[in-house]
Amino acid sequence: MVPLPVPGRIFLTLPVALSDWFSQRGWAPRRYQLEMVDAARAGAHALLVAPTGAGKTLAGFLPSLVDLTEHPQERLHTLYVSPLKALTVDVRRNLLGPIEEMGLDITVETRTGDTPSDRKARQRVRPPNMLLTTPESLSLLLSHPDSATLFETLSTIVVDEVHAFATGKRGDLLSLCMARLQHFAPRLRRVALSATVADADAYRAWLAPGGDIDAVTLVNGDPGAEPRLRILLPEDRVPWSGHSGRYAAQQVMAEIETHKTTIIFCNTRSLAELIFQDLWLVNDRSLPIGIHHGSLSVEARRKVETAMATGRLRALVATASLDLGVDWGDVDLVIQMGAPKGASRLTQRIGRANHRLDEPSEAVVVPGNRFEYLEARAALDAIEAGELDRDIFREGALDVLAQHVMACACAAPFEEAAMLAEVQDALPYSALTPERFGQVLDYISTGGYSLKAYDRFKRLTRDPDGLWRVSHPRFVDQHRLNAGIIVEADMLTVRFRNGRALGKVEEGFAATLVPGDTFFFSGLALEVEKMDTEDLIVHATRKPARIPTYGGARMPISTNLAERVRAYFADPAQWARFPGDVREWLEMQGRRSVLPHPDQLLIETFPREGRHYMVVYSFEGWNAHQSLGMLITRRMETAGLKPLGFVASDYAIATYSLEPVTDPAALFDKEVLEDEFVDWVQQSSLLKRAFREVAVIGGLVERQHPGKRKTGRQVTFSTDLIYDVLRRYEPDHLLMRAAWDDARAKLTDVGRLVDLLDRAAGTMLHVSLDRVSPLAVPVLVLIGRERVAQGGTEDALLIEAEALAAEAMAE
Repeated sequence: MVPLPVPGRIFLTLPVALSDWFSQRGWAPRRYQLEMVDAARAGAHALLVAPTGAGKTLAGFLPSLVDLTEHPQERLHTLYVSPLKALTVDVRRNLLGPIEEMGLDITVETRTGDTPSDRKARQRVRPPNMLLTTPESLSLLLSHPDSATLFETLSTIVVDEVHAFATGKRGDLLSLCMARLQHFAPRLRRVALSATVADADAYRAWLAPGGDIDAVTLVNGDPGAEPRLRILLPEDRVPWSGHSGRYAAQQVMAEIETHKTTIIFCNTRSLAELIFQDLWLVNDRSLPIGIHHGSLSVEARRKVETAMATGRLRALVATASLDLGVDWGDVDLVIQMGAPKGASRLTQRIGRANHRLDEPSEAVVVPGNRFEYLEARAALDAIEAGELDRDIFREGALDVLAQHVMACACAAPFEEAAMLAEVQDALPYSALTPERFGQVLDYISTGGYSLKAYDRFKRLTRDPDGLWRVSHPRFVDQHRLNAGIIVEADMLTVRFRNGRALGKVEEGFAATLVPGDTFFFSGLALEVEKMDTEDLIVHATRKPARIPTYGGARMPISTNLAERVRAYFADPAQWARFPGDVREWLEMQGRRSVLPHPDQLLIETFPREGRHYMVVYSFEGWNAHQSLGMLITRRMETAGLKPLGFVASDYAIATYSLEPVTDPAALFDKEVLEDEFVDWVQQSSLLKRAFREVAVIGGLVERQHPGKRKTGRQVTFSTDLIYDVLRRYEPDHLLMRAAWDDARAKLTDVGRLVDLLDRAAGTMLHVSLDRVSPLAVPVLVLIGRERVAQGGTEDALLIEAEALAAEAMAE
């Protein structure tokens, strides 16, 4: 909003009820909010790119408020799709206030997995004017026979935080859903909102029917106030090792004490629990601090969200569960614990502070080690330069397509050619061939060649008239119980004896516990009483406890930030801005070894304590490094170098062996991708893990039956059996191909792996040293982390890091 005077044009654009509401508050709509109304009046699709706090959500809904004010109706008018359930709740709360103040007869409701079943049933018969939902809940709505009637009056779909899911499988599903909605309501307008889009044209194409970029109007918001960003350096020192910033708990607490409300972002759930405990230990004033992450129960999350919205918390430790859109006006500081991993992600998180366009957001980054300091500096420089991380769009996933086609069949029989044309209207599937679509239908109707003898895989049947229909009503129930794109790890519910649920921990972690063991969860120290197939029964305790571990893909450093960090090494003029110990670290590296140029791949080899080390400074992210480390050590084994292991970080790979590596180039031959990469993935658990996910998404294996839910072990057992059959008898099965695509893209980050090997061919710089280099210290400490027993880990690692540093920094 901006102060009055109100331009006369507003009264021509907005109905009296809306213009009066602005006037009474001394506000006026911003230019781009009115441009969104203009686009709606012209019937155009629109993408709004505007900073956080610029009123994007109001801009997305304003055309609908205008239309419903001028043309009241009782049917569904606007569908709002968010990547987070919490965001739908927050947006509804923020919408209802102005609607009530304007005296408008407009109904607004949410529909997510948390919505009671009786309300869901009523919404299909008597929908609100505005329905706020998620891609998964929208897909389920489309599986009902009355979906065509429900959506035939739909005027607008608003996709919020579009950058958060457009390039992934949830984006594939939403794109397919939008194509379906456009079939039901041909005049449907598509609107998308984002603060962090680097390539607006790519998103315009994704949003547009048929990928017609010219059909989408681009509306740019006004730039907001420049954020105030800084890096927190206790005593102006940066640790050699670590990745969480835990050493700065006292200083973080001091920041909380001097601000009204602070959000402390952590990159993982485990770290969030750790940081919460660390802060409580130094919370001498007993300030109210909460914790929020995706594994906590719905009740726990809602309680914390309400406490934040009403100003009852001074600080909240959170993960990506609060990255997006949630608007708490009293938040005046954001703290990022550990490296941000990307400029776009940090920008999004910064926007949670001072959620207003004309006031600067304040944010602090707490790096965990010296490489993370350089990454944090790169992120701040990128934000200052207005650079965002590039998004990579790809072809739509086949397991998602299979799920969507089954949803459509649950609603009504369909004709193959018509369904293909509708699917091709979604940009991720615009290049889908009739042959490949036929393979998808064959998979849904038979399970594939190797499984066609089993009736439970025959979910679709083709009638003599050519229409595809669901083979039996039980498959409809099965689909609605199991549909979804997010495949969580096997989980157990953490409960008190009285039945109260605190949230979920992964089954793999729970399997390591026995009665009497303790762990931190939901901000509490808990002691295990017993465990059954679905629940972990606990009680509160004061005993020392450990932190649950969670699987899932790690966030790698973005390509953009990696390029900036590499550039720092070759530009000593930048170093004046760095803390003294970081400058000394880089200067000593230049004297003792080499500081690589941005286009060089530095590889150092050196002996230490009877072992031979090789450190590769490739800066391609943890996933790519983990994959390459496995491949390199296999090659070292073949070459007789007797490798003992490797460690990987976002910045480097370190191998250690009994024999020295004298010719690293031989280990980086590109054939590694063509032959050994395939062999390694097939022999490892990576492909099995990827297959489990695509089998669940593609409907081959169900997680739930009416009245009961399979345990994670049962699902894994089922998918592993089918995987073994398909790998042996039908390796080109549709889901095997989908699993390979996932393993390449998500689990191994093969694109960056290819870039690394391409660069290695011509730019490798091998430096043979007589002892550890300064640059290698943070990486070698990771080896110590794997060797040291749990009990005294931190103290032992500190001693090891200091010993390594003293050796590396000596002239």
